[in-house]
Formats: sequence, C-alpha cells, structure tokens
Amino acid sequence: MIAYNPKDWFTFIFKLHKADTFRALFVMLITMGIYTGVIAYLEIEFFKLGADSNVKNLNLLHNLLGFVLSLLLVFRTNTAYDRWWEGRKQWGNLVNNSRNLAIKLDTVLEPGNTADRLFFKNIIPAFAFVLRKHLLKESVRLELDEIDHPELIDFDNNKHIPNQIATTIIKRVNKLYAEKKITDSQLINLNLELSSFTDICGACERIKNTPIPFSYSLFVKKFIFFYIMTLPFSFVIQLSYLAIPVVIFVFYVLASLEMIAEEIEDPFGVDVNDLPTQKISENIKKHVGEIL
Repeated sequence: MIAYNPKDWFTFIFKLHKADTFRALFVMLITMGIYTGVIAYLEIEFFKLGADSNVKNLNLLHNLLGFVLSLLLVFRTNTAYDRWWEGRKQWGNLVNNSRNLAIKLDTVLEPGNTADRLFFKNIIPAFAFVLRKHLLKESVRLELDEIDHPELIDFDNNKHIPNQIATTIIKRVNKLYAEKKITDSQLINLNLELSSFTDICGACERIKNTPIPFSYSLFVKKFIFFYIMTLPFSFVIQLSYLAIPVVIFVFYVLASLEMIAEEIEDPFGVDVNDLPTQKISENIKKHVGEIL
C-alpha cells in the first residue's frame, strides 16, 4: 500500500508510479490509436463521409450506452472498494484483539511466569503471519470453485494452519485454567479475543474466495470492449482526426476503472494497492512484544 499526501496535486498529475494504469495499458492505448486512425482514414479519405452522414446518429446511441456504462462502473468500483475496506477492517480487528489479548494475559500472568509469557509473546503474532501466508495461497482463492484443482498442493501442510495456531493458543489458556493460574472470570474475559481469531480468518477467507460474480465481471468487460470499438465510427464524423486522442482518453479512463476494481477486490495480494498485511503483522509482533 502506498502512503501519500492527498493534497499534493502536482505529484499525482505529472508523476508516473507503479500503481498507475497507464503503464499496463500503454500497448492497448497505442493499438486503440492505430485502430481509430484507420477508421478515420476510411471514413474521411476513402468513403468521404460528411457531417450529414447517418453515422452521426451513433452519437445518440453512445450517449445512452455511456450513461449505462457509467452506472455499471460505479457499482463495480464501489463493490471492489467495499471488499478492500472490509479486509482492512478485519486486519484492524486482528491488531486490536492481539493487543487486547496480550494486555489481558499480561495482567493475569504472574510477573515471574516467563515460560507462559514467552509462549504467548511468540504465538500471538504468529497467527497474523500465518494468516497472511494462508490468504496468499492460490488454493484459498479457488476453495469454492466449482471445478476441481488437483494440481494445487499445499506445500507447507495439508491442514488449515491458522486454525492450528488458534487451537494451540486456546489449549494453552485452558492449561493455565487447569493449573489454577487463571480464574473462571479471567477465562471468560479472555474468550472474546480467543474466538475472534477464527472469526477474522473466516471473514478474510470469505473475501478471498468469493469474488465478484463471473457473469457480471464478464459482462462489464464485454460492454467496455464493444463500446470503445464502436466509438470511432461516430467520433470521426464530428472530430475528424482529433477523434484519435479522444478515443484513446475514453478507453484509458474506462479500462483504468476496471483494472483498479480488479486489483482492489482481492486486498490480500502483493500489488501496490493491496493491504500491507506484512507490515501489519510486524506491528502486531512489535506491540505484543512490548506488552509481554
């Protein structure tokens, strides 16, 4: 994730960075420019179509389709951002619950109990690091796919690693209770944070393996494609060869919105706009270490 100053307009406008869609779309922009240039040459030089041509009626159709397309892209972008923000909230909850669990354990454990303190100091941050690796796996993304994927292998372990970490934490707390190191009320007080780990993991898995419905995503891409491919036919009549930069710009805007939505709808990847889960995990380790 990129930290930036939202008030720095000059940097935003004139600086290219890794997250800029212009780099990824550069070849397609050149292709659209050539395509529009060919259409312009044929309409102007070969067919000699003028402003009174019936082709100009396509402007009305494009205006209507442009309005519909804008609504689809707004919904698409908002849905993708909701997934990104939901992922951020879940990892924020993981940070808070890890700190709260460490604080409560620091309160109930005796100062001389170095063995238990060291155990929780290591195991609580371990859940965050393991969850991050778990969400990066391709097998998690395809977990609910209707097609079997026997080629995918979990090289670390065939079992659910975050569940094992959460189970280990709960077992250690129950051991403390059995040894009378914590009371009934203290055990109940710890239960909220203990159960939250699997809740957070499940919520992140829901975001990861339930993408935007395939039919909807496919329809938006097809809509953008056919809208852009027919745009030069009407723009050339009105703008002549100036239609080339106009079509390129329209294509850049529409395709960029779709690319941004594709990137942020899976917030647990390694793209520049994805959540900084590695940094969050390191912060959890640092803060839990300070407490315990």
